[in-house]
Parts: sequence; structure tokens; C-alpha cells
Amino acid sequence: MERYDQLYRLYDEFDTDTLRALQDIVDLFPPVDSRVVLDRWEDVSDELDAEKDVVRDAFPDGGATFAEVAARATREQAFTALDLYSEYGRAVNALVLDVDETLRSAGNTDNEIPRETLHLLTEFHEAGMPIVVCTGQTLENVKGFLIQGLGNEIVHSGSLSVVYEAGTGVFTPGHGAATKQLLFEDLDDDVRRVFDEIRSRVLSAAPAPIRRGCHLQGNEFNVTLKPNFETGSAEAREIVEAALVYEIDLLGTVVGDLEGTPDVEASTARGWARAYYADADPEIRSVLEATSNGWGARLEDVPDATRSVFARVDVAYYEADAAEIGSLELNKVAGVEAAFDVLGVDDPFALVMGDSKSDLRVMEWVAEREAGISAAPDHASRSVLDHVIRTDELVFDRGRADEVLRTVYALDRLAGLE
Repeated sequence: MERYDQLYRLYDEFDTDTLRALQDIVDLFPPVDSRVVLDRWEDVSDELDAEKDVVRDAFPDGGATFAEVAARATREQAFTALDLYSEYGRAVNALVLDVDETLRSAGNTDNEIPRETLHLLTEFHEAGMPIVVCTGQTLENVKGFLIQGLGNEIVHSGSLSVVYEAGTGVFTPGHGAATKQLLFEDLDDDVRRVFDEIRSRVLSAAPAPIRRGCHLQGNEFNVTLKPNFETGSAEAREIVEAALVYEIDLLGTVVGDLEGTPDVEASTARGWARAYYADADPEIRSVLEATSNGWGARLEDVPDATRSVFARVDVAYYEADAAEIGSLELNKVAGVEAAFDVLGVDDPFALVMGDSKSDLRVMEWVAEREAGISAAPDHASRSVLDHVIRTDELVFDRGRADEVLRTVYALDRLAGLE
């Protein structure tokens, strides 16, 4: 109980609110070319050091650690950190971070990663923490905003990796031949033919409303239709639902063609695909029930050969954001494993942050192996929230990923006292 007693004393006897406010000013003060403003920043920095000295002197055992914890974590975050350390007995040694609606939010952060979050990531990097950015976006998109937010030096430091397109590729600058790994090249020809056919037809064969309302994301492998409307809007929701149904139908048609079933009508093959993916995902079932005339087939009607192909192809629905076809053999877990291998994380205890089913697979992977903890925004999909609440209850407000990062910052420093 000694550490808990020390935390109680820290937050009861010292003005930690002021300490955090001073630290935020020092950390986040925008660069300006003004002698007066710079003088003020130096005054605040001196005041911060003085306040930290008071804490350091009051705790002969680990005073510097308690000063840093108080300067960046609230009382609740610090006690959550100590609870996590009591539960697992380990510090976090890697960050696995989704981007859209996790680090940034179209609703709360103007689709930019907030400065508080970026600065904390910089702090973790400087402390030697490997960072894996794990996203469904294209590599070029991710590289662009990471360089803009974190800087070219961090992105190319050798300790940051990007798992892109939900696990089809991994980019880890500074590692020679292992810098870019195209995981989809390891798939067998049968599965790759399905994706080649779908990609060649997806827009040309699409109904006019989908061609006008969607665009094909510039992926290296996955087939992702994105709305030509603001993400999260009613128009985006409607067109993404239509795109999802269309992609499922196209997948059924393509698999039926490639499986050599010329006597099977296209409508029958589409029905097989709808039946299979409605059974596999309740969200997809809801969209199919709401937007189409059912599927005209039962799951048991799907031939074994067709079912075996469907079992290797993932259909993902991201409400008002995207409809995607990907490989179940290439998911974020496969990408994270490959990234850890390049980064040298051989005994991971990772913080996994995300909001969607693709992130849930990584969360379940670390939970099964006692290899990490998971966190999600309060608007995450129901299955993700269920998992996070059932495990460590690390749910944060929309656009406030820094809340969990501050908790992990405190966890790692408190673990260092042992």
C-alpha cells in the first residue's frame, strides 16, 4: 500500500492542478517570435521547476518521479495507472494506435491530431517507446500527417512503424530491406485473383449513384469505397450503406465466376454472399435488412467451395465512413506482429487504442497473451467498448486520446520506482 499512500499524499497535499497547468503551458506553448512572450515562457518554466522541486524534496523515495506524474496526470489517471501496475506488474513497452476516430475525431478535433496528443507521443518517443500507428488508411496519407504532426525526424527514427490498409502492409523507415513489407504478396493466387477482379470492376460496374457518391481509395491491396460527402453525415451514411451492399454483391458475383459455376445465376451467387456476411457480422446484417430485399438464400445453401473463399475474404462496414473488402489473413494483428518483429519488440506489453472491429482483433490478441491493455473512445463500436469495459475500463472522451496516454505515462514512471 505504500505507493497508494504516497499518491494520496501527493494529490491531497500539493497543488497538482497548478503543476499540470504550468506543464501544459511549457509543453504546448506555440512558437512565436517575440522577446516578451519568450520571457513569459521562461518565467513559467522557472515556476514549474520550483513547483516540481517542492514535490521532489517532499518525497525522498522517488520524488522526481512523483513530480513528473503530478505534472502530467490527474488524480484519477494516476490511481488508474497504479491499479494497472498492481494488476499486471509491467510497464507498457509499445504503443499501437489507430488514427481516425481514435487519435483524431472528425467530430471533436477537426480531423487533426490534437497538440496535447502529439506532444505526449513525442515524450514517449524520447523515452525510447516504439510506436506502431495501425490504420486502415493508405501509406501515403498516414506518412503525410505523421510527418506534419510529429516531424520527419521521429517518423524516420527507426522506432516508429506504420501498419497501413488494416494490415496489408507495414512501413518501418530506417530498417533497410525490412523498411517496407507488402504482406499481401504472401497470399496465394486464388485469393489475389478475387481482389484483382473486384478492383477492376468495382467502379466501372457500379450503379450511377455509387459512382457519383463514392471514390475508390488508393490502396495497394484492399478495395475500399469512401463517400464523396463529409464523414459522419447523413449523406455519407446512406451512400456507404449502398456501397456495402454493392460490394457484397460484387464479391458474390466474382467468386461465383472464378469458382467455375456457369450454371449459377448471378443473383444466386449474390444471395450466397449476402447470406454468408449477414451471418458473420450483425452490423452488416442490419444494413442488408434495412436497405435491400433480403438475400434470397440461406447460409446452408452456400456451396463448400464458395464458402471456403468467403472465409478468407473480409467485408468491413464503417458507418458513414467506408465499405471495404480485405483479406482475413491480413489484418491489423498480422501487421502489428510484423511491425514488432522489425522494431525488436520481442516481449510486448502494449497499449492498444482503437474504435473498430479491426482494432478489436488486436485488443483480443494482446489480451489472450497477457501482452497489453486496451483503450477506446466512448463512441467506439459496441463490440470494442464491451471488450474494453470488460478488461481495464480505459474508455476516453471523443478526441481525448491524451487522457489514456497520460495514464500510461504515469504507469511507466510508477513502474520505474520498483
